[in-house]
Amino acid sequence: MISSTLIKSIQDIMRQDQGVDGDAQRLSQLVWMIFLKILDDTERELELMTDGYQPAVPAEYRWRAWAGEEEGRTGDDLNDFVNNRLFPALRKLPGGVNPRALIVREAFEDSYNYMKSGTLLRQVINKINSIDFTVRKDRHQFNDLYEKLLKDLQSAGNAGEYYTPRALTQFIVEMVNPKLGEVVLDPACGTGGFLANTIDHLRKQVKTGDDEAVLQSSLRGTEKKQLPHLLCLTNMILHGIDAPTGIRRANTLTRPLRDYGPSDRVDVVVTNPPFGGVEEPGVEQNFPQDLRTRETADLFLVLIMRLLKQGGRAGIVLPDGTLYGEQATSRIKEKLLSECNLHTIVRLPGSVFAPYTPIATNMLFFEKGEPTKEIWYYEHRLPVGAKAYNKTYPIRVEDFDAERAWWHDRVENEVAWRVPVEDIAGANFNLDVKNPRRKSDEQRDPAELLEAYRAKQSEVDRIVHTLTNLLREALDAE
Repeated sequence: MISSTLIKSIQDIMRQDQGVDGDAQRLSQLVWMIFLKILDDTERELELMTDGYQPAVPAEYRWRAWAGEEEGRTGDDLNDFVNNRLFPALRKLPGGVNPRALIVREAFEDSYNYMKSGTLLRQVINKINSIDFTVRKDRHQFNDLYEKLLKDLQSAGNAGEYYTPRALTQFIVEMVNPKLGEVVLDPACGTGGFLANTIDHLRKQVKTGDDEAVLQSSLRGTEKKQLPHLLCLTNMILHGIDAPTGIRRANTLTRPLRDYGPSDRVDVVVTNPPFGGVEEPGVEQNFPQDLRTRETADLFLVLIMRLLKQGGRAGIVLPDGTLYGEQATSRIKEKLLSECNLHTIVRLPGSVFAPYTPIATNMLFFEKGEPTKEIWYYEHRLPVGAKAYNKTYPIRVEDFDAERAWWHDRVENEVAWRVPVEDIAGANFNLDVKNPRRKSDEQRDPAELLEAYRAKQSEVDRIVHTLTNLLREALDAE
């Protein structure tokens, strides 16, 4: 049986090693090892069930060969093997007949063995060997622990950006409602939260082996950073995707928009693109001149419109800054409203992503093919008695029960209102529409006002940071 005690004991061993520095490195170290263990366990199963199955990794580099025996390699011999033989071999795997080989090669391009003590490394390996990923109970329990690890990562500096609360991913997937046979994309997939929820949603529709094969081939994801990409691959295998070849490591925004053609179109997009920062110089040149901006979230919105098929659906998380942004952002929103039916915006409190960021966010739901006529807004309220979401009281799946109850039988009430698109256009496509039934500031709770102030202050800091970078670039160009 897997317990949180097991993970804690592994982390405690790593803390004794001089080469592992901080939570992010500990997680990175743990994940590449778990990835290889999961890969080997599942491939041993496939070897028994499939005649002529060719494993992705050569025999001497499979987990069972160098890590499987409790009294096997250890000390300097183990460290030398991992650093000088295992990693170089995995980084050079040929494509061959097994698509998993390409996945492994891509996963290990920038992975590292941070541990310097081969003795401690052996201790960690033996702990990991107590998990049998071919046993459904072990796999299910580890899924829960895996999500806890991702939550813990939020406190590890910038690594927190890779995790979207499960309550949001599950609600968005549920409302967008992907169907078996549709291609689902997350163009900034991070650790794969949206895709994992999509798998759970689609698997309820699987009735036959052919249905499962359709599910296996229906997911697409792209992530530009090494650690979340490896976490996503691991997450997909844990969720039963045998060869997650649709998960690529790349920056989706560096490909010119015009190069995305019919073969790139998808039925569904669910994502939480990065926000609060600016893209590297030159990335905006991949977009039409009137839509160019350095704000990452805005560029992703343009890309999503391009990638959706006619009739395609999207559910995405965007910051308040996109809703009220002007100039290029206004033109992006005008394009969105003319090409898509933006039917729903759920406004979230600034504490949803605490402790990573206090920026207020929104869930936008739209369908491509018809222009917007009106937008329904829904203001998500904190649970009774709660002043804010935080690390000890995070947002929960059941907190969206009110939205679920309202979704298919919409009426205006104290938290739901609709706005004609003409009003939005008349306000220069400002989507930052406040609840008309909201209490005035004089009537609001002081804690609620403090949260709103922090969210606005965070947005001001982001704008100042962006302007500073633009000014620095301008001065450097002179």
